[in-house]
Amino acid sequence: MHDHSSSEKSRPAPRRWSRRLPIGAEVDAGGVSFRLWAPARERCFLVIEENPGYEMTAEEGGYFCLYLPGLVAGTRYRFHFEDAGDLLADPASRFQPEGPSGPSVVVDPTRYQWRDHHWQGMSPFGAALYEMHVGTFTREGTFAAAREKLARLRSIGINCLEVMPINEFEGEFGWGYDGTLLYAPTRLYGPPDDVRAFVDEAHRIGIGVILDVVYNHFGKGERFCEFTPDYFTERYSNEWGKSINFDGPNSRGVREYVAKNAAYWIDEFHFDGLRIDATQALFDSSREHIVTVIAREARAAARQRQIYLVSENEPQQTSMVRPAEVGGHGLDALWNEDFHRSATVALTGRNEAYFHDYCGTAQELVSAAKYGCLFQGQRYDWQDKPRGTAGLDLKPWNFVHFLQNHDQVANSGTGARIGHITSPARLRALTALQLLGPQTPMLFQGQEFGSSSPFHYFADHTGAIADIVRQGRRDFISQFPNLRDEELIRHMADPCARETFDKVKLDWAEWERNAAVVQLHRDLLNLRQTEKAFSRQACARDGQLDGSILSSASSTAFLLRFFAEKPSEERLLLINFGNDLVIDSLPDPLFASPRGHQWHLWWSSEDAAYGGSGRRPYDFQKRWVLNGDIALVLAPVKVDNRQNASAVPMEEWQAGILRAGDSR
Repeated sequence: MHDHSSSEKSRPAPRRWSRRLPIGAEVDAGGVSFRLWAPARERCFLVIEENPGYEMTAEEGGYFCLYLPGLVAGTRYRFHFEDAGDLLADPASRFQPEGPSGPSVVVDPTRYQWRDHHWQGMSPFGAALYEMHVGTFTREGTFAAAREKLARLRSIGINCLEVMPINEFEGEFGWGYDGTLLYAPTRLYGPPDDVRAFVDEAHRIGIGVILDVVYNHFGKGERFCEFTPDYFTERYSNEWGKSINFDGPNSRGVREYVAKNAAYWIDEFHFDGLRIDATQALFDSSREHIVTVIAREARAAARQRQIYLVSENEPQQTSMVRPAEVGGHGLDALWNEDFHRSATVALTGRNEAYFHDYCGTAQELVSAAKYGCLFQGQRYDWQDKPRGTAGLDLKPWNFVHFLQNHDQVANSGTGARIGHITSPARLRALTALQLLGPQTPMLFQGQEFGSSSPFHYFADHTGAIADIVRQGRRDFISQFPNLRDEELIRHMADPCARETFDKVKLDWAEWERNAAVVQLHRDLLNLRQTEKAFSRQACARDGQLDGSILSSASSTAFLLRFFAEKPSEERLLLINFGNDLVIDSLPDPLFASPRGHQWHLWWSSEDAAYGGSGRRPYDFQKRWVLNGDIALVLAPVKVDNRQNASAVPMEEWQAGILRAGDSR
């Protein structure tokens, strides 16, 4: 307990202060302004390092403020309430060098000299995303080390990073989705200026950076109750912790805390947007939904820069990406779990648990390429209720398609990458669909070089909390029958063990060892970005894209036709993730070549450069074979008007067909 007997005479005179943000510590030439929201408290004291506290001035709405002249960046401080014994970190702390329970540090963001003045921001159109976890992206697990790898990602065509949450959390390792202090970049990855330098370097080489943010719960959120229990509500529940109070009594300060946090990352760190976690758990019945407020505040903070706002939303509510003026929330894109689930069934043949409603058929993948989400309001058997909402009018860039992400790799039980549970050839074929399809593609860290590192769930907890985490993981994966195997459970990685965290770190030596996988991703992203058929992100509703199944006898082979004004710019993507398919003829106008042209092979997933079995010759004017587990890109070439006549007399040819039919 600190002695506050002299607090009245030590309190500096109030000063008018123009703040960037309504809460936290801000520096000017003369000192530091502090502002805190704690409506449950009558008196609040600021403790500078170990000196006696300064009483703060109470303001309307539960705020307390104080200006201290002479203080500079680097000053350590905490808050104290007269009727409580603990010293508390600032909920809007900009840095916590000793962890979330230690002192907060005053940060001056203007000290960093930005070099990205030319950078115009990130457009939803044309993005090629890459999801990464800073703590496991390199052995060092820091922003400084990650910065050294950016050029490699740019060299293969990545132009936007999606960084998993970086705000301060308990322990020495974790995914980051249980953040305790939303404004403080975790000390584990380096000081705040290392974050800025990472973003700055990304911009220098042409990569945008968006940040994963979590606003549906706070990790160890009970500390917030010491400022006010109004941060939380009992009227809603979610699976991760106490629900945040966005629409109940005294929720104004909560809404401000979250919305200004979104603006803060855009303004002070130059992030190019946000990926908002589990938006379905941001419960809000207010006239203006908190997601809409977040979007508005983030865009305002960007000023002239364009930013990219992405929603993770399990029920796939397309209102997320509709404009606010028509009742939407004003975001740009929605993670499409339907594509991932259908593609995973196609890759593995298994459709247990939440894959139950997907068959992994050619028709599902054609539909996903044309219209994004597969469930747009139909009944969904796994949940015994409708799934999704109407979205046939949306654009391809409103959907993010992925074969892997942090959740899905971890949910395998063993943390196995998709390349370890399917064949290399089939994975190459579906990778071609993901990277050439019209929706925005997203790779998960290491996917581009065939990383063998698993990706488990990990969180640094001990005691009873650790036991709860371990049991929670077992309970979740038990929806998969094979993951109930006691022998497998005994050998599962312990999510709370340091060795589990160390095991999932990328081994960048594999970039050279798996050069064929790197080349596959580089070539596909180059095709996507240089070939107009793919770079335009063709929209089926606008007549730019169509697709069909190649054979009624096969549910594994399909084509996508990318139309263009110039016949020479049209492309055909053929994919077969089943057995060899013999094509006598295709009674399908989508396979008809443009007038005066014939199709020829432009690209093959079986190219030897990718570790494939080689490019076979094709003459599409004759019988031909679409091999199993293959993707082909066909391009038109001009031909003269002469028909490709058979060398065999017609009657003899037809007689041969009849004889073959008799032998069946």
